[in-house]
Amino acid sequence: MTTWRYAAGRLAEYSAVLAVALTLNFALPRALPGGPLKLFGSPEALARLTADERAQIATQYGFGRPLPEQFLDYLGGVFTLDLGTSLSDGRPVTQALGEALPWTLLLVGTSIVCTAVVGVTFGVLGALRRRKGKGSGLLGTAIVLDSFPQFWLGMLLIVLFGVQLQWLPTFGVSGVEGVTISGVLTHLILPVGTMTLTGMGYLFLYTRSSLLTVLTSEPIQHAHARGVPYGQLVRRHALRPALLPVHTILMMEIGFLAAGSIVVETVFAYPGLGRLTFDAITARDYPLMQGAFLVLTLMVVLMNALADATYPLLDPRARTGGGR
Repeated sequence: MTTWRYAAGRLAEYSAVLAVALTLNFALPRALPGGPLKLFGSPEALARLTADERAQIATQYGFGRPLPEQFLDYLGGVFTLDLGTSLSDGRPVTQALGEALPWTLLLVGTSIVCTAVVGVTFGVLGALRRRKGKGSGLLGTAIVLDSFPQFWLGMLLIVLFGVQLQWLPTFGVSGVEGVTISGVLTHLILPVGTMTLTGMGYLFLYTRSSLLTVLTSEPIQHAHARGVPYGQLVRRHALRPALLPVHTILMMEIGFLAAGSIVVETVFAYPGLGRLTFDAITARDYPLMQGAFLVLTLMVVLMNALADATYPLLDPRARTGGGR
C-alpha cells in the first residue's frame, strides 16, 4: 500500500509538471517579440499590408484566432500526436521532429557516456589525491572547464582543429559522398568534445565531494583504524554509497544536455533537435516551437522519473524510508 501511495503521489506530481510545461510551451512562443508573419514576405512588403490582410493571413495559418481556441486545439493535437504543420517549410511537425530527434539522441547519448566516464573517473582520482594533500590541479582544471560557455569553447575548437590544424570537419554530419558511418563519427568529435568538456566539471566536483564525504564518515574511519586496507575500503565500502547521488545527477543531466544541445548544434550546424528549435525560434514558427519545446520538456521529465524509479533499486534505504 505504501508503494502504491508513493507511486500515485509521484504520478500526480509529474502530471502537474507536465500541465505547467504544456501551458508554458504554448505561451512562451507567443510572448516572443515579432511574429510568424515575417515568413510571408519582406519587412517592406509586410508594411504595405492592411490590417484586414494581416488578419486574413493569420487566420489562414491558425494563429489569428482567440488564444483560448488556439490553446484547446494545441492540447487536442498533443493528445492525438497531431502537432500541426510547420509554417517555415510546410512539413508536419511530427515529421520534422522525427527526423531531428535521432541525431540529438546520438549526440546526447555519446556525450553523456563520455561525460560520465571522464567526470566520475577524475572525480574519484581527485578525492583520493585530496586525501594525500594533492589534486589541486585536477580541481582547478574542473572549475575552469565548468565555467566555459559552450558556444565559446565550440568556436575555439572549430578554429583550432577545423581551421588551423584542419584535422576535423566543423559542421554538419555528412561525409565526402553523403551520410556514412565514418562521416557521422568524424563530425561527432567536436560537438561531443564540447559537451563533454563543459559538462564533466560539474560531475567531477559532485563525485569528488560525495566520495570525500563518505571517506571522512565515522564507519570508514573506524574500519581504517582497525587495520582494513584503505584501497579495500574505497572499492568495497565507499564507492557505491558515494556514487548513489551521482546516479541521480547523471539521470537529470541527460535531460538537461538534450535541452542544452541547442547551443552546440547551432554552433556546429548539426541537424538535430537543438538546431531545429533554434531555426523555429528565429522564424517564429509557433507549431514547430511548441513541438520542439514539448519534446525537450518530456525528455527532462522522463529522466527525472527514471532517476526516481531506479534509485530505490540501487539504495535499499530508499525502499524502507531510511530505516534499517
